[in-house]
Amino acid sequence: MRDNSSATTLIRPAIPSRQASGLWWGLLGVAAFSFTVPFTRVAVAGLSPLFIGSARAVLAAVLAAFALALTRQRLPRGVQWVRLAVVAGGIVVGFPLLTSYALTTAPASHGAVVIALLPAATATAAVVRGRERPRTAFWIATAVGALAAILFAFAQSGGLGQLHWADLLLLGAVGAAAVGYAEGGLLARELGAWQTVSWALVLASPLMVFLTALSTAEQPLSGTPVQWAALAYLGVVSAFLGFFAWYHGLAIGPMAQVSQIQLVQPVLSICWAGLLLGEALTWSTIVGGLAVILCAGAAVRVRLNPPAGKRNT
Repeated sequence: MRDNSSATTLIRPAIPSRQASGLWWGLLGVAAFSFTVPFTRVAVAGLSPLFIGSARAVLAAVLAAFALALTRQRLPRGVQWVRLAVVAGGIVVGFPLLTSYALTTAPASHGAVVIALLPAATATAAVVRGRERPRTAFWIATAVGALAAILFAFAQSGGLGQLHWADLLLLGAVGAAAVGYAEGGLLARELGAWQTVSWALVLASPLMVFLTALSTAEQPLSGTPVQWAALAYLGVVSAFLGFFAWYHGLAIGPMAQVSQIQLVQPVLSICWAGLLLGEALTWSTIVGGLAVILCAGAAVRVRLNPPAGKRNT
């Protein structure tokens, strides 16, 4: 079987392969996403995490609705709405809200290391969803990567038994996004790549509008211009436009190679945290980040390269 790439790579390429172009588009998408953690950290300094997690989705949903209407996309049908709800629950509701709450206390560089588990977690969700039977090496690499992230979180929180609630939220965010990406990758075969993300945003918009109103009633808005600009970036780029570049790169392909560019994202996020937020880059952050990224890369590579005897089955 050849559909055993990372979850987002389950989308079949719709345009001719132009490797260099695909890689550059993929890198552009990853670069856009890499600012998500640092800018969330900026925004939560003055705005409530509930408002940030919900308002960014509302802003992206408005753009998505315009895009769907202008291109006259057909409505999803039947069970596709249920599957879109799974996607929305993971990448529109779960990941943004959980990371927003986590980053009220956790440094952006710390969050980037834990979130570096996402490629391996996404591959694992795709394995479970697709009922695949990957090699033992895949599970070993995934388990070691998860253990490295957890040990890093323990070390940063003061030792064993001192895992901070923010780390649990970050791990929950990784799980939510992994499920959303895996289901979205499968659904994108039927609806299209950016269309799947857009429909998920529109489907979740009533809930997110309610949460935005609720957060506004609970805490008056008092952000600085910089914090509002960070929120605007999260809504327009992180939650919407970034997916256009990312999925366009995957569509051009080769998807197996383009999908692995995601492993660069935590490195970029840690760099932005240092440059934009002045966070100190400690040796534990460097070692923890490299360990998680290497394990995630190994897990994705093992899954992308099945045993020779199974490649043509």
